[in-house]
Amino acid sequence: MNSSRLDELPDILTVPEVAKVLRLGRNTVYECVRTGALPSIKIGRRLLIPKAALLRLLESQALRG
Repeated sequence: MNSSRLDELPDILTVPEVAKVLRLGRNTVYECVRTGALPSIKIGRRLLIPKAALLRLLESQALRG
């Protein structure tokens, strides 16, 4: 995914939206949230991911190689 498409994402994403962006399963995204690899916000029963947290995760993984 190129950076212009990342810029078009909303500031807050749902787990299914993050899974689609990363081309991962929802359970994998939930596991990343559970382990703290992907920071999240819980509002009621909804689990939301800030776009900034997703971008930080992608940048940190890109730096690893």
